[in-house]
Amino acid sequence: MTVTPNPTMLWFVIGYGVIMVILGIWFSRRISSSDDFILAGKSLGPFVLAGTLMATFTGSGTVTGGSNSIGYSYGFWPANLLAPGLIIAFTILFLIAPRIRRFGKYTVSQILETQYGQGAKVLSAIIIILAYTGIVSYQFKGLAFVLNVTTGIPVATGTIIAAVLIIFLAVIGGLMAVAPTDALSAFLMIIGLIIAIPSVLIAAGGWDQVVLNLPPENLTATGSLTGFQMIGFLIPILFLMLGDQNIYQRLASSDGEKSARSGLVIMGIGMFLVLPSIPFIAMIARSMFPDINPGMALISMTTVMPTILGGIMLAAIAAFVVTTGNSYLLSGATSLTYDVYVRYFKPNANSKEILFFTKVSIPILGVMAFVLLQFFPTILKIQMTSYLVYGAGITPAVLAVFIWPRVNKWGGIASMITGVVATLALYGKYGMAASAMAVPIAVFFLVVVTLITPKNKAAA
Repeated sequence: MTVTPNPTMLWFVIGYGVIMVILGIWFSRRISSSDDFILAGKSLGPFVLAGTLMATFTGSGTVTGGSNSIGYSYGFWPANLLAPGLIIAFTILFLIAPRIRRFGKYTVSQILETQYGQGAKVLSAIIIILAYTGIVSYQFKGLAFVLNVTTGIPVATGTIIAAVLIIFLAVIGGLMAVAPTDALSAFLMIIGLIIAIPSVLIAAGGWDQVVLNLPPENLTATGSLTGFQMIGFLIPILFLMLGDQNIYQRLASSDGEKSARSGLVIMGIGMFLVLPSIPFIAMIARSMFPDINPGMALISMTTVMPTILGGIMLAAIAAFVVTTGNSYLLSGATSLTYDVYVRYFKPNANSKEILFFTKVSIPILGVMAFVLLQFFPTILKIQMTSYLVYGAGITPAVLAVFIWPRVNKWGGIASMITGVVATLALYGKYGMAASAMAVPIAVFFLVVVTLITPKNKAAA
């Protein structure tokens, strides 16, 4: 069976896109400073905060890569073995959320500078910008898949269209506009997935037919993955979430510490509705479309649903992809602005100058992301590579700021350097399984170097 484009569903995507543009323009009128653009004026309540957290973390990496691709390629259970890592991440973030809110920094690099000094800020800014450029790149391809399913437009052409749209939306509104559209997209996705499950099961001929069509190993607890490979998928996602600058920025953008924690709880509930649903539908897609690109599994199933349901689902998927692209472009541009431009070129820049440079940085990073995408064969590969570089290079050091007062600048910098070096050295031979070694190496150097060197006197 082949995937047949359904042009009618494009109208749902266009309609939702128009709503996003209108909201973006409307909320952009409320922007008067860089603080409004980057931190939404620190005005996000718990439900909007939960929606924007969920949409940011559940973008193309989830609906075309992550649990979608794993569910299609290996089965439902291997994809859901990511859940324990998310529970750990939610618990840790919940505990440190008030401190993140009080820090109120624009970037993770600024947080690291307070504990480890200027050298850590420079190093982390480079890592963040490179990793986020990679994450943005596969949002372009994810939206291109949506256009391909609805219109038959080649993925390469759709990628260009997607890049232009995502860059435009990121420039016009910043977080002030992204957050409410994120929230709308998140709750639409929850409803869409709940409706989709019975619909795709019927289209596939029922559960017995699905089982008959699947490779036997895809119905087992591990699929065809080894334990080492499964850890290789788990660790990058866990450690990106624990140190993700987008999450820290959104917690800092909340209207209070109570909202920060409440938003995380609501996000957690939403994620545990969405995340099992996606690999389940992807597994059904494998039974119906055994030869498609794994990244198109969830998207392809919208073509076998009733047009209205499929259109709603596809619009929600497109919205998740777009808002995630916006968020990571904005976050990367924020790092480039505050950690490079303001820090080294114009320390006395006023709010308008900072806002202007941030907006100029967005299309620059967008073009870089588009170029980077040409060197990776699949969304899953570029997704996990970006996650691993960030998770090993940034997360151990940033978590230590909040949970280990003894940590010093030598330990933090050693952790960042060894995390990135270990990732690059091991990735070629071990692939994603390199995370099982790179992250422990980074943590080891963080602890050991801290213990054998003097305590910080003051942040440099």
